[in-house]
Amino acid sequence: MRAAPEMRPPWYRSKPAMSVLLVAVFLLLCAVIDPGESNPLWRLPPLLKALPYAINDAVQYMLFEWMPIPVYDPIMDLYEQKPLLREVTRGVSDGLLFVINLVREVLLGGVNTIVAFTGWDFINDHEWVYWPALPWTVVAGWAALIGYRLDGLRLAALGAATTCFIAIFGQWEPSMQTLSFVLITAPVAALQGLGLGIWCYRSSVVEAAMNPLLNVAQTMPHYSYLVPVIVLFGVGDHAAAVATIVFATPPMVRLTLLGLKGVPNDVVEAGLMTGCSNRQLTFKVLIPAAKRDVLLGVNQVVMQCLAMTVIASFVGAKGLGSNLMIALNSLKIGTGIEIGICIVLMAVFLDKVSIAWANRKTDYFADRTFLQRHTALLLGAGILVAGALLAMLGSVIFREDFNYLHQIPHNKGLTTETFWQGLVDWIWNAFFEPLNSFNKFLISSVLVPMRDAYLAMPVAATFLLVGGMAYILAGLRSAVIVLLYLLFIAFSEYWDRALITAYMASFAVIVSAVLGVTVGTLCAQNAHASRTALLLCDFFQTFPSFIYLIPVILLFGITDTSVIIAAIAYATVPATRYTIEGLLSIPEVLQDAGSMAGVSRFQRLVSIEFPVAFPHIMLGLNQTVIFALFMVIIGAFIGTTDLGQLILKAISDPQGTGVGLVLGVCVAFIGLAADQVIRTWANNKKRMLGLA
Repeated sequence: MRAAPEMRPPWYRSKPAMSVLLVAVFLLLCAVIDPGESNPLWRLPPLLKALPYAINDAVQYMLFEWMPIPVYDPIMDLYEQKPLLREVTRGVSDGLLFVINLVREVLLGGVNTIVAFTGWDFINDHEWVYWPALPWTVVAGWAALIGYRLDGLRLAALGAATTCFIAIFGQWEPSMQTLSFVLITAPVAALQGLGLGIWCYRSSVVEAAMNPLLNVAQTMPHYSYLVPVIVLFGVGDHAAAVATIVFATPPMVRLTLLGLKGVPNDVVEAGLMTGCSNRQLTFKVLIPAAKRDVLLGVNQVVMQCLAMTVIASFVGAKGLGSNLMIALNSLKIGTGIEIGICIVLMAVFLDKVSIAWANRKTDYFADRTFLQRHTALLLGAGILVAGALLAMLGSVIFREDFNYLHQIPHNKGLTTETFWQGLVDWIWNAFFEPLNSFNKFLISSVLVPMRDAYLAMPVAATFLLVGGMAYILAGLRSAVIVLLYLLFIAFSEYWDRALITAYMASFAVIVSAVLGVTVGTLCAQNAHASRTALLLCDFFQTFPSFIYLIPVILLFGITDTSVIIAAIAYATVPATRYTIEGLLSIPEVLQDAGSMAGVSRFQRLVSIEFPVAFPHIMLGLNQTVIFALFMVIIGAFIGTTDLGQLILKAISDPQGTGVGLVLGVCVAFIGLAADQVIRTWANNKKRMLGLA
């Protein structure tokens, strides 16, 4: 019997026809709806205007009045009633500050840790009491040793080169301040994420409750974490550490849960059959089996902590980020570039180390001697002794100057600032006219008209367009979710600012997607070009996002053009990577079938490879949207009029907690709306192609 012919929907129900009709109705509504704040079709009333103030009142109540407990005051020798939350936040702050200072003084020397156990009177009475700084040669040797043990000579050379560059160019003290910050925040965030990931794995109810929180946390801008932290924890390294830990925890939770869910059932059953308790099953069976995913989570935590180093300087974090902010505020581009190179080198090395750790295989059945088991510790001790002897020798050689074999003081080493500043001046003198002309053209002919067009969209027309496209691409459920996200923003008082954010992000996404897909497609045609492009993507993805602002400020000054181009550069990386990986994942059977059918290379690319790789490319577009949105918000530092500017203002406002959180949620909802549509669309395509 012949199969019944497939019933196709009428032409007017096809996606292209529905899209054209939707756009036509949208344009009609834009033309007929009169602008006016009292017209609900133009702008919805700000029903959530009081929400930030309610959040402020709640935080103030929790911090100063909620649940008073008796606390002993040793100075007054009596008990006082103090709010529980304030005492908890103070305890957390003191604990974090203590361990940060401890690690910092191990690297740089100092007396604060000793004072914590003795007191300043003891220090003043005994001048010899001082914690000596580690010589920079010791840290360089340890970095090389760690690199060699994990991934051989190349990583050892990278570790040695990174630490030597930082020391020789006079950035040792701020670099060690940054490293001490990461060495505390990363383990805390990793352990916290590991615990939450295990909890989610054990309970589907907890997982369901955590998912929306993780979604919002991973799409909220960096600045938003700072506002409530300032109110609860004050200003300083401890406050920056709390914000960084909160920011870095979600990816660890996700990857831990993913790794535990990926453990084969046979492994779990084998553990149960041997009589393992739940605790033994978790820590001796599941986590070792999911080791690679868990360690990849650690890698993401380290990168997130480094990404926050510059942002955390807004609340008092010391280190390279603080110095970079000062340099950029003073328009010392040469100094900023030099500091940026140090941050990038540190980020690349820590990224390679954590990836190598994740990929390293452990032989649990190796029969090794004591010396073989502890070779690294013995070599590390030898490096410490050798470095100490070199420092003692340096104290004799450099008796009348700084001991360059111990620690090179900040900004007392070599510097390339003059070179970079000269390069900046040369670029401005040589290319000022074309750069200025391009800047003026882009702003006046593209960005301003696009911004005005977004601001001229009535809320009713915007809801129709966005909800309609979500329905066409991803179905009714996604359309409802997206409209709920938009409804929250529309009922706040930040709708116009959100439109400005959306215009900047959408422009960056369009350009990034075109560039990324084009470059990725061209590179995927050649194995050598693919490997090179993926290596470059790995390299550029390790850059903390703030670094991308340095070259664009150099070229275009403090304008919207700088923010847009930085967002394009930052967001093109995932678009390129996912395009290459998607095209390389095409089964050879399909490629051979296309060749046997006599199609040309271009026809095979368009008719076979692109449709099959489309879901993977769309996931890259999803990452491109999030990256562009983050960079647009960070761009508030150099002057924009979007949501990021208001978040930045909220940091310095004592009553800015509620405003900062609501603004952060608005930005997160923009990202989540795009994520909902793109991810659902990609998953539907996967099912249609039989890939899911």
